[in-house]
Amino acid sequence: MKRDRDTLGERPSGSKPKRFLVLLALLLIGLGALATLRIGPLPAIAIESELPGIGRSTPVRATFQESVRGLGDLRLELVQGDRVELIAERRHSPRPPWAFWGARTESDVLEAEVGSATIEGLTTGEAVLRATATRAGTWIRHPEPVVEELTLPVRLVPPSLSVLSSQHYPTQGGAEVVVYRVGESSVRDGVQAGDFWFPGFPLPGGDGGQRFALFGVPFDLTDPSNLRLVAEDDVGNRATVAFVDRFFPKAYSTDDIQVGDAFLAKVVPEILANTPGAPKQETQLDDYLYINRELRRQNAAALVELAADSQEEFHWQSAFLPMPNAQVMSAFADRRTYFYEGREIDRQDHLGFDLASVRHAPLPAANRGRVVLARYLGIYGNAVVIDHGFGLMTLYGHLSSIDVEEGQMVERGQAVGRSGQTGLAGGDHLHFTVLLQGMAVNPIEWWDSGWIRDRLDRKLGAALPFTE
Repeated sequence: MKRDRDTLGERPSGSKPKRFLVLLALLLIGLGALATLRIGPLPAIAIESELPGIGRSTPVRATFQESVRGLGDLRLELVQGDRVELIAERRHSPRPPWAFWGARTESDVLEAEVGSATIEGLTTGEAVLRATATRAGTWIRHPEPVVEELTLPVRLVPPSLSVLSSQHYPTQGGAEVVVYRVGESSVRDGVQAGDFWFPGFPLPGGDGGQRFALFGVPFDLTDPSNLRLVAEDDVGNRATVAFVDRFFPKAYSTDDIQVGDAFLAKVVPEILANTPGAPKQETQLDDYLYINRELRRQNAAALVELAADSQEEFHWQSAFLPMPNAQVMSAFADRRTYFYEGREIDRQDHLGFDLASVRHAPLPAANRGRVVLARYLGIYGNAVVIDHGFGLMTLYGHLSSIDVEEGQMVERGQAVGRSGQTGLAGGDHLHFTVLLQGMAVNPIEWWDSGWIRDRLDRKLGAALPFTE
C-alpha cells in the first residue's frame, strides 16, 4: 500500500530555503535596528582640582569612563563670563553600533594647568571647568554630549609680604634670621635658599602677622639673588622679596683622602652590618663607594626628615659649646677628593667639623635641647642629634658610646656620649655639625656669642631669650 508523504509528516523540499530567508530577514532587521537605535550609555565624568581655587597655575584633571561602546571626543574647557578657553582635548572612535567586541577606549584622563601663567586675561572672580564627552551614536541618532562642570574661585593676588628686620649679612655656608610680616592669605612662607626651604614661624610675643625664619646659606651657593623671602597662598600665588643687604662669599679648603684596604676592612663591614637593606656590591671598594655616595645621601635626607618635627620653641639661651680641649682635624665644607691605589675614586664635601682630643673623650651637649636621634646612623656611626627648636639641631657623630636616649631633654654641657671611630672614621674623634632644617651650616658662628647677639638677638629681640 502506497503511503502519503504528507501524512507521514515530511516537509516540502522548499521549506528549508524559506526558513533561512526568514532568519536572514530577522537578522537584517535586528542589525538595522542596532545601527539605527543602539546609542552608547552616558559616559561618567569627574573633574578634580589639586588646589581649592585657580591661581597662578592650578593642576586640574577630568576623568572619563564608558565601557560599552567606548569613549568618543573629549574636551576640557575653562569658561569665564562669555569666554570659553579650550585647555585639553582628545578624540576617540567608539565601537560601531552593531559590534559587541573589538577595540574601544573605556577610560581616559585629560590633565592641564590652569591659571594666570597659562591663560592670558584671566580675571579675579569665578571660573567654570567644563568637561564634555560625546556619546556614541548611530547614523540617525545623535545624542547630546554629556557635560560636567566644576566652579572654582579665581584668586590672582599674592599675599602681602614685607621685611621688618634689617642688616642681613649672611655668609656662604653660614646662617642668619629675617623677621617679616605676611598677609592673612599666606599659607606657606619662609626663605628659599637655592634648593633648600626654611619655613617661617610666628614671632614669639609678636602680633599675628609677624613671623621669622632662621635660614642657612648652602655652602655651594655663591649668588645672593638665590636667597629670597617667599609667601604663598593656597592657590599658588607667590610673593617674593629680596632682603639680603650684604653677602659674604667664602672659599673652602681642599683635602686629599687616601683610602686603603685596611681602612675599607675596618669601616665597610661595620656600616653594612648596621644598615639593613644596603645592597651588597661586587667588591669591598664598591661597597665603600655605595656608602660614601648613596648612604651619605640617605643620611642627609634622614636629617631633613628629623627637622620636620622640630619643636617651635627656643630651648637655648647661650652660645653653643665646642668640644673642650679639641684639635680641629677637618673644618666645615672641606672639598675632599678620595684616592685608592693612586687613582681618584670619589669626591664629597665634609659638612661639619672633625674635632679630636683624647681617646673616648666625654662630649658635652652644645646647648639645651631635646634628643631626637640616639642610634647608629650610616656614615656617622653611633650618633646623637639634639633639637634646639625652630629647625636648629646639632649632630654628634662617630661616638664610641651614647649616654642619652631619644626624647630626653638635655642641658647645655651635659654629656651625650664619648668620642670614637664608628662609621666612616679613621681614628677617634667627634664629627660635629650644626643643622638648620636638616642642612649643615658652619658651626663657628654658633660658637660665637658676639655673632649670635649681632645677627640673631638684635633682630629677634625679646623673642629670643639670649642671656650672654
